[in-house]
Amino acid sequence: MKLDEIKKPFQKELLEYDRTFRSILSSNVQLIDTIVKYVVKTKGKGVRPLLVIMAAKLVGQPTEDTFVVASIIELLHSASLVHDDVVDEANIRRGLPSINAMWKNKIAVLMGDYMLSKCLIGAAGTGQIRVMQVLAEASKRLSKGELSQIEKSRKLNITETEYFEIISDKTAALISAASELGAMSSSKNADDHEHLKKFGEKLGIAFQIKDDLLDYYGHRRFVGKPVGNDFKDKKITLPLIYAFKQASAKEISNIKRMLKKGVNNEDVRGIIRFVEEKGGIEYANSKKEEYAQAAKECLSAYPDNDVKKHLFAFVDYTVSRKK
Repeated sequence: MKLDEIKKPFQKELLEYDRTFRSILSSNVQLIDTIVKYVVKTKGKGVRPLLVIMAAKLVGQPTEDTFVVASIIELLHSASLVHDDVVDEANIRRGLPSINAMWKNKIAVLMGDYMLSKCLIGAAGTGQIRVMQVLAEASKRLSKGELSQIEKSRKLNITETEYFEIISDKTAALISAASELGAMSSSKNADDHEHLKKFGEKLGIAFQIKDDLLDYYGHRRFVGKPVGNDFKDKKITLPLIYAFKQASAKEISNIKRMLKKGVNNEDVRGIIRFVEEKGGIEYANSKKEEYAQAAKECLSAYPDNDVKKHLFAFVDYTVSRKK
């Protein structure tokens, strides 16, 4: 099922989310409102807000808080991307100029801070301390995951256990928070909150493994992020971690030397061949499917219905997407 098909039954709720998102971000400062319009125009596929809404509908009926938490989750995600683009000196985001490219770094950083402040205000507006706690924990984990990845990239010595810890923090944290907050917005049952939290955690890990695999698929003309980006950033992800386990010390040393000096296109092709030959892509695909199945099993307590069917389709979309 394509993403548009998954979204179709939730169009009314997605429109309400979009209205809430715009309302939360609005101000009486012309520069902010100009950038907000650009942020709204360049928003991604909206998978996290969709997840909030589906989680809410699985365990109850969406409320005003549902649309608020969908908005603050998207704001936290957007703010992290704005700051990432400044740090990475990235000029393109989703095929369009990034905020730092359009308005320079200082304004981009301040706009990211503005979004974060609006997250806090929105969370406080729900009147639930638990919403604040979930949001704060997700924000902490995002930063921790990125910092851990930077540290490991410098040393090029990441283990599989460390890899899963990093992606759990940098990606699964926010997806888990989206699922949990969605459930919290429509149900007071703590079991619902826990089931959806675990669902989001497993789904988030599968999502990131797929994202890392896309770095290898570019050479097969899949439409996604440019092939070899992770190598250029000295990021060692699951396919390469597994390949290293099957390789000799000399092979590992050669690959690490390439990464340290900075890879060119020929190096990228060589690393991809090495990983394929050692079974790294096959292994990462199997782990991705394992976590996707584990996510579905987290919903076993719920009866089969249209919402659950679309949540399962969402999991399948996550691990089969081309970008």
